[in-house]
Amino acid sequence: MQNLKSELHKELVENILPYWIEKVIDNESGGFYGRIDGHEQLHRQANKGAVMNARILWTFSAAYRLLKDPKYLTTAERAFRYILDNFIDKENGGIYWELDYLGNPLKDRKQIYAQGFALYSFSEFYRATGEKEALNEAIKMFRLIEEKAYDPKYGGYFEARSRTWESINDMTLSERDINAPKSMNTHLHILESYTNLLRVWRNDELVEAQKRLIHNFCDYLISSETNHLIPFFDREWNLFPDPKSKAFSYGHDIETSWLLYEAAKVLGDEELLNKVKPFCLNLINASYEGLQDDGSMIYESEGNRFDCDRHWWVQAEVVVGSAYASKILGNTDYLQKAERTWEYIKKHIIDKENGEWFGVTSLDGQPIRENDKAGFWKCPYHNARMCMEIIDN
Repeated sequence: MQNLKSELHKELVENILPYWIEKVIDNESGGFYGRIDGHEQLHRQANKGAVMNARILWTFSAAYRLLKDPKYLTTAERAFRYILDNFIDKENGGIYWELDYLGNPLKDRKQIYAQGFALYSFSEFYRATGEKEALNEAIKMFRLIEEKAYDPKYGGYFEARSRTWESINDMTLSERDINAPKSMNTHLHILESYTNLLRVWRNDELVEAQKRLIHNFCDYLISSETNHLIPFFDREWNLFPDPKSKAFSYGHDIETSWLLYEAAKVLGDEELLNKVKPFCLNLINASYEGLQDDGSMIYESEGNRFDCDRHWWVQAEVVVGSAYASKILGNTDYLQKAERTWEYIKKHIIDKENGEWFGVTSLDGQPIRENDKAGFWKCPYHNARMCMEIIDN
């Protein structure tokens, strides 16, 4: 384990974080460039996404909190100011989904997934700096989510709202998703953000919201038949009528296995922690259906159709989730899985020539360069978090 910690510390400070500081900071138009493609070409006029910017803020805030390097603080402060100045809807609250390269709103809907990541990053910036403005923004975001996105009749959270927080017809999160009222993915990252806010702001309303969320996972989001997550639902928590609702996303399974446990642990509710522990272990073991002999994990399956590409974030979550399970159970078999996946990452995912990680590699371990190195969804959050979770535990 000590060797793994040492290697991941080096990967974080010598490869992942420098890439974003040296190549992605936009000194021309402010904030961060929206895209570097898989051929390492910078797209200076690419649009700028809320998820990417919030994840940059979280990453460099967490890195500064853990390692105290002032250059990480400088990058986090840059991300914080850019989000406040450009992404925040100062009239209606919340953050826009997408800006043009100059920082003007382009897609102004309120995707709840993005609101969650804004909350997550604001609370982490406060953890790292004690900046009260960040805590205030995090609390404001929590209250907006509860007021505008929570479903008071059936529980859970709607996928998206308009700029003025009204219902909209198209709530689709990404091209991989479907237009369903509720999704596992959005609930997972609301859960994650509420966990982080609870670390710095203990509030009865937040505690109750987090307990409801945890019960949502146990009651609806985790299948009692397969132990996999169910991706999409209608408003009443029925399986959404689309084949994608029956897909298994192995990376989300293993990511949820440790985030759900962490959520209950931070709440400090022993009864709830004991309730979720079997769900977490079932999730991680179900996720291993996608684990391959070389230590990599495939992306997803849908019936007899398998997406066997190796996505960077899925491999990172295998390392974190497996190490977490090893710590909870004291079982070295899980740690060995984490170490084996790290070996795959070193061999096939890390870009040793240009830095950072390839977004996706093929079945034979070759980078698929149609996928970005930095972009709307390709951010430093999963791999940097992997490193920091292992270093700090």
